[in-house]
Amino acid sequence: MRWLYTFILTLVAPLLLVGLYRKRPGKPAVGARWREHFGRTPAVEGQPIWLHAVSVGEVLAAKPVIAALQKAYPSIPLLVTTTTPTGAEQAEKIEGIIHRYMPVDFNVAVRGFLRAVNPRLCVIMETELWPNTLANVHQAGVPIVVINARLSEKACRGYKRIAPLFRTMSQNIDVILCQHDSDKARFAELGVADNKLATVGSVKFDIKATDPHLGQSLIDNIGARPCWVAASTHEGEDAIMLDAHAALLRDYPDALLILVPRHPERFDGVEAQIHTHGLSVQRRTSDAPIALSSQVYLGDTMGEMMTYLAAANVVVMAGSFLGPKVGGHNLLEPAALAKPQLTGPSYYNFQVIGDTLIEAGALQVCNDSRDIAAKIGAFFSSPPLGAQAGQAGLQVVEQNRGAVERTLQALAPWLNR
Repeated sequence: MRWLYTFILTLVAPLLLVGLYRKRPGKPAVGARWREHFGRTPAVEGQPIWLHAVSVGEVLAAKPVIAALQKAYPSIPLLVTTTTPTGAEQAEKIEGIIHRYMPVDFNVAVRGFLRAVNPRLCVIMETELWPNTLANVHQAGVPIVVINARLSEKACRGYKRIAPLFRTMSQNIDVILCQHDSDKARFAELGVADNKLATVGSVKFDIKATDPHLGQSLIDNIGARPCWVAASTHEGEDAIMLDAHAALLRDYPDALLILVPRHPERFDGVEAQIHTHGLSVQRRTSDAPIALSSQVYLGDTMGEMMTYLAAANVVVMAGSFLGPKVGGHNLLEPAALAKPQLTGPSYYNFQVIGDTLIEAGALQVCNDSRDIAAKIGAFFSSPPLGAQAGQAGLQVVEQNRGAVERTLQALAPWLNR
């Protein structure tokens, strides 16, 4: 089965690489480091711990694990790989780590990478599983642990269609540390042995707003204006958010929307959409104070999501208004900041977390722009209502911390040798 996968990958790889290397506004370039994708990787000494986080979201989610590993094993180098240049940009901001690009999933590339870095342990963030990579890492005698693993019903159905390939992949994995019991059950349904599965919780619960002044400059800039953020929007969602904001402006004419597209290559296009909706816009990268006449503040930067969230009165988590296409984004960052939040109906990537927040009164589901405007308006008109919802979310986060510690305990047998 793996030979067929490799044949198909050979056919589609040029298209994937074109998308990866294509220059777009706001997207960092891979540059001369493209060779790393083909296994021509600068050597790493000291037999590092290798942690793979595919892109920005995974890198940010992995930061508590990275910090804990650095504290527990200060003498062992920590190598972080990403696939995308936006992920690389975030990884390189983390002090004390070594960054390399993940090799493309061809045997020759993966083997070249392994010869250069000689890892003692491979830690994969979430469920970024590549058949040839897993096979070659296993054959090299390197243990493989998947952490913060999640498996939605949709993804489970997809893997069932390629069950023989998935079984081959799972045989190469030593342990899968799942976020929730429902994730563990789906992996078991796919045939993963019970002794390879454990539920340790989501490391995203361990996120902490350690900076008491997080977003303070932006908060001061916004002043007393009622403000909401539309976080991590995808194509097709910006219009929904802009329609909601136009409706809000009728009752709250000084309201400000912080609009943060998920992908940097969309920044210019989203700005054009804002103008088309007849709204005034100011970009974060203008580095100018927010004008009172600006109705939309375009978050055209990467890695500042927590700053944007901290500055808002209400959060709408996007990626959830496109049917089954995306499945939502991280609902725990706003909760950790005690922000009341809204989501669209499709949040299956965070189903258990979302349902828990809804039950606690910290999260509400919206169906369209009118629903968004009405619910934000209710929070704007009653600050105590927003504070109550925000505190409920923070309490959920506080009650579920500890996944990072449990993850390190699971990794210890391979690191304490």
